[in-house]
Amino acid sequence: MCGIAGWVDYERDISAERPVVRAMTDTLACRGPDGDGVWTSLHAGFGHTRNAVIDIPGGGQPMVVEEDGRLLAAVTYNGEIYNFRELRTELESRGHRFRTRCDTEVVIRGYLEWGDKCGEHFNGMFAFGVWDARLEELVLIRDQMGIKPLLYRVTPTGIVFGSEAKALLAHPEVSTVVDGDGLRELLAQTKSPGTSIYSDVREVLPGSVLRFGRKGMREHRYWALEARPHTESLAETIAGTRERLEAVVARQLVADVPRGVLLSGGLDSSVLTALAARWVAENDEPALRTFSLTLTGADGFRADEMRGTSDAPFAVEMARHAGTTHEEIALPTSELASPDIRMATIVTQDMPTMFGDMDASAYLLSKAVREKATMVLSGETADEVFGGFPWVHNEQVISADTFPWMAIMHVFDPAHPGLGLGLLDQGLLQKLDLRGYVAQRYREALAEVPVLPGEAPRERRMREVIHLHLTRWLGVLLDRSDRLGMGPALEMRVPYCDHEFVDYVFNTPWAMKNHDGREKSLLRSIAKDLVPSSVLERQKSPYPVTQDVGYLGELCRQLRDVLADPNAPVLPFVNAQAARAVAADPAKVANQPGVWAWICRLDIEMILSLNMWLERYRVQVDI
Repeated sequence: MCGIAGWVDYERDISAERPVVRAMTDTLACRGPDGDGVWTSLHAGFGHTRNAVIDIPGGGQPMVVEEDGRLLAAVTYNGEIYNFRELRTELESRGHRFRTRCDTEVVIRGYLEWGDKCGEHFNGMFAFGVWDARLEELVLIRDQMGIKPLLYRVTPTGIVFGSEAKALLAHPEVSTVVDGDGLRELLAQTKSPGTSIYSDVREVLPGSVLRFGRKGMREHRYWALEARPHTESLAETIAGTRERLEAVVARQLVADVPRGVLLSGGLDSSVLTALAARWVAENDEPALRTFSLTLTGADGFRADEMRGTSDAPFAVEMARHAGTTHEEIALPTSELASPDIRMATIVTQDMPTMFGDMDASAYLLSKAVREKATMVLSGETADEVFGGFPWVHNEQVISADTFPWMAIMHVFDPAHPGLGLGLLDQGLLQKLDLRGYVAQRYREALAEVPVLPGEAPRERRMREVIHLHLTRWLGVLLDRSDRLGMGPALEMRVPYCDHEFVDYVFNTPWAMKNHDGREKSLLRSIAKDLVPSSVLERQKSPYPVTQDVGYLGELCRQLRDVLADPNAPVLPFVNAQAARAVAADPAKVANQPGVWAWICRLDIEMILSLNMWLERYRVQVDI
């Protein structure tokens, strides 16, 4: 996994602007601790930072292909092509000659052979830029599901791009301006494809090709989910799902570096662990490593409305069952509450979030795992693919005319402005009209759902629900995993997000996905011989959060400090009266009924995070 950056300008000599390309590249150092490089020509410059996973000595970038001393193309590439060996064989049969064993060379040779259609041949997670010297055009291509990030901004005479916003912000023609829609995207708890919170900064759409030349820019999709009839029986579907997932896991275990699995003890990660451990054993490789997260604190774990069981015992039992070398990574409250760690999570994501200790623990977990493994498999995306979220099984939520993950909050309290928004200025919220913005984005998302003629109303609605998760919620989680993992240079692979696997399950009827009336029935059915019965029957437990009341007390202390600082940049965005009331009495917050204490905590986290981001990035808010 790597970081990429680039600049094309038809009115500049980019070879004389090398320091700018270097500055953009240097912002991505965390994504590539194993090396970096900069390449420039008359009108194009690429940068690359490398986290070496395949062909350690031979995969340096940017990579160029020349013929008779003439440049054909250059590439800067981030990701993994899991079928690169098969593609290499095919390309060799077509006359291409290779000098490395890495997938990067397959990417650039694939482009030279298939042009814009090369992405259709790739199975993996990828984002790359190709400078086609023959046409003097830049080509940006992103993987089918949008696992790897790729942002760009058009300038008056060219274009800049990169893996993260920070690379673009290092360019002198890009500034940290956030307009009204950017602020809405930040606060609305959904992700509109192609957008960014920064003005005029866009994302290449998942499964898309963007071509930029002297005559302008054009973008097209080469892959998207389609609706097709499913003709298999339930038994055939269970077998087909199992067979496909086994193949995906086998493909994604290919690496020349230490690897492992993030194991929570939930169904998703346990199935991956079982399949990966079997593959490792069948190939006579050392025992698979697994890693789990435990949050320590004075109060220990307490079952509540959201989490009925602790991950730790299930993870240990699953590791023992699969025969893995298991390590439990314990994180104390003091680290989760550290302002330095909060700043690190903001910088890795180039934006504030309300996720607080969840971001902190994900970052610290990645940092600890990176000391033992360079690449891990993650169970991310299973809930989106199989319909595993609790709200997907709530009829009131499913029938609501909005995104399901937002409807659950409206059902809980129709008057609440939304998670993380409770301490924001009411005038600001009215001006932003987040509900109106979300309603428009919801209508756009519904219009994209592919239609299967003759589909029953219930099946049609559940197809919409799954599609909404895969296209509007998944992006939030994939971006978060990428940034918080790559901050410490840990490559996370997501088998459940394999586009061919997703396509198959997407077209499996909801009646089969939910055939026993429980969440993820289909996944549970393929796991009966893979995991212990305790794991198989365990009710879904969300990502862990600290339950230590000391954490809330520390948040309130930090909030009091912000409110007392007349120069705090967040003050114009805060409902000061409400914030002071919360900050003054942590015990009252902690003793609120149900999940209200957690909801209030998210409100505090957002204020603290916003303040740090506004100050560190010198954000210009233009609404």
